Formats: sequence, structure tokens, C-alpha cells
Amino acid sequence: MRPNFNRNNKKKIFNDPIYGFISIPDEFIFDLIEHPFFQRLRRIKQLGTTGLVYPGALHTRFHHVLGAMHLMTTAISVIRRKGHDITPDEERAVLIAILLHDIGHGPFSHALEYDIVNGVSHEDISSFFIERLSEEFDGELDLALLIFQNKYKKPFLHQLVSSQLDMDRLDYLNRDSFYTGVSEGIIGSERIIEMMNVKDGQLVLEEKGIYSIEKFIVARRLMYWQVYLHKTVVAGEFMLIYILRRAKFLVQKGEKLFASPALNYFLSNNVQLEDFKNDRNVLDMFAQLDDYDIMGAIKVWQFSDDKVLSELSTRMVNRKLLKIEISKTPFSAERIAHEKAIAMDKFEITEEEASYFVYSEILTNNAYNETKENINLLMKNGEVMDLSKASDNLNISALAQPVAKYCLCYCV
Repeated sequence: MRPNFNRNNKKKIFNDPIYGFISIPDEFIFDLIEHPFFQRLRRIKQLGTTGLVYPGALHTRFHHVLGAMHLMTTAISVIRRKGHDITPDEERAVLIAILLHDIGHGPFSHALEYDIVNGVSHEDISSFFIERLSEEFDGELDLALLIFQNKYKKPFLHQLVSSQLDMDRLDYLNRDSFYTGVSEGIIGSERIIEMMNVKDGQLVLEEKGIYSIEKFIVARRLMYWQVYLHKTVVAGEFMLIYILRRAKFLVQKGEKLFASPALNYFLSNNVQLEDFKNDRNVLDMFAQLDDYDIMGAIKVWQFSDDKVLSELSTRMVNRKLLKIEISKTPFSAERIAHEKAIAMDKFEITEEEASYFVYSEILTNNAYNETKENINLLMKNGEVMDLSKASDNLNISALAQPVAKYCLCYCV
């Protein structure tokens, strides 16, 4: 049965630091924003552990999806003005799809996708949330789900939600730049949207927008190295992953740890994709999980009897992060063994326990992926051409090649 939400005063506006006033375009969309599933996004930071480096980076997923919805209203208006049919139902559905595209994110961005849930992406969980909401609202999100899953007859609507030139990326680059103070990420999103068009059902960018999109690709590359893959951010995120990994190991060994009911559920169970499909309770438990569960537990875990969990948690709370080095070549097994030996001696722990303090990972930055839903330019002669082929900026071809670096985290 449809929830009985208050039907009064739904023409709300939000004062956003990036765009100014954002209007809620539809009364039903206001009902979705009011839903507890959506309100959870207020309690999940957009950039996870990035606040450890950039103190202003404390904005939330709630901020971001409202901004992405605002950009989508502009994109729909532009595409309609250029003669392409988008029905009112399709408009509402694509606005819902972008509004809910991040609803499946767990606490601290992608960190929980490693161990708290096994092999379940936030996109998968977003689909489950949209399905559940559609049940609650008598099927009114069915079209939005088709668009989100790229099963609708107009592919460009999905591409506006999820592609290499979607409203998600156009919002988060400017928003993350604003809150971190890293100006290299600022892009001309208004001009990019104004240059959007549709050709043969696919989203394209008009040729005259090529320089704006080149700047967009370069900005994305710079933001990855300066913000998203900043070495201290990486150190903090991997520490968080290993804290949760240790806690899950201890709980499944039978030890009692302080945790909220939702966090305890995911520590106690090896939740996989099939569990979300077969047990409605799994999604309900996930809906109760946010940043506060994680940090509240870590504060208490400082005083755990387990030496590894206690040390890592204390370091996280007090920002005493592991040392991290970045290299263009892999770290040798000898170097890793040397650092583990130091950790074993320092904390009087086993080699297996030392692996929580010493680990090497690969960091990949791919600003533009030629093999994944290309950014296509609509040339003046009507031809459609991939950005990397049409651009006279040699950097675009270079940016299409993924760059891998290696990190080594260890204890000091």
C-alpha cells in the first residue's frame, strides 16, 4: 500500500551552494525525497575519508543527488528544445532515476563493497531500492527502473543517468571541487549541457562543444590524482577496509564486538547478491547502515582486547594513518616482507596479523574509457565520431589509456 505522506506544501526549494535555489519539480519526487531510504543519504558523506585531507569535504550523497537532478531538468529542457520527444512520464522517470542513482551507496563510498557485502555493487543495491520503492508506490517507479537499468527503448535517457558524460559526473566534479577547494576540477557544466543532443537514440555532444568536453576529461583526471586517489585518502580508505575486515573476522570467530544491529548483521553474515534477491530483510538492514554506524563502532573498538583492531581503530579516530608510498612499479616481495617484520616486532603480532598493517594495492586512473559508452561528437556534417578520434588535443588519446600506480601501506 502506498505510504501516507503529507500532501501539503510540496513545492519546496533547496538552497544549494553550487547552483543556488533548486526546485523540486514534482510532488511525487518530494515524496521520494521524504522517504527514509532517501533521507539515509544525509548520513553518508559523498567523499568518504577525503575529509582526512581536505577538511571541507564533508558534503553528503544527499547534496549530490539533488544537484544531479537539477542538472537533469536542464538537460531535458535542452534536448526537447532541439526537437526530440520526451514525454512527461519519461521526464519524471529520468529525474527519479538520477535522484536515486546513488541510493545504494553504503557508508564511506566504496569501502564497504570489499567485505561488508561481497561482490555486490552500489548499482545493484540501487536497483533493489528502486524496485522496493516501486512496490510501495504502486508501480510508479517502474519506468525509472527500466531507464536506470538501460532497458528502455530510448538509450539516451539512461546515458544521461549513467555514462561517461552523465549528470552524475557533471555534478560531482564541480561539487567536489567546491568542497575540497581543488579548483582544477571546475568544469563548464552549463555549456556542456547546452551542447547535448540526440542522434539515432544515442546521447551526443555537438562538435562546437569539443573544447568544453576536453576540459571535462582533463579535470576528471586531475581530480582523481589530487582528490579521489590522493595518497593520504587512499591510506585512510584502506585502513577503514582493513578495520572492517578484522572486525568481521573476529565476529565470525565468535567474539562479541560493539556494533549497531545493522552493522552487526553484515559483520556476522557473508552477504552476497543472491541474499539481496532472496531475503527482503537484507535490504532493510542495509537501509539502516550509514557513516554513523561505522565511526561509532570504530570509536568503541579502540578499546577492544584484540590488539590489531584496537591499534587500527585508535589510529583511524586520531588520524594517525599508515605511511603510504606510491610507485610506478610494483613493490617487491622482499620490501613487503621487511615491512611486515617491522610490524610484527613493533606490535608483537603474528605474520598473518601483520597483513592488516602492511599491504600493497594497485590504483587505476582512467579519465576516459574508449571501450565503455564513448562520448560521441555530432559533427557539422552529421557524422558521429568518438571524442578521442575527433579531438585535436593529443592529451585526449593519452587520457584514454588507463594509468596504474602501486601503493604500499605500512606502519611507522
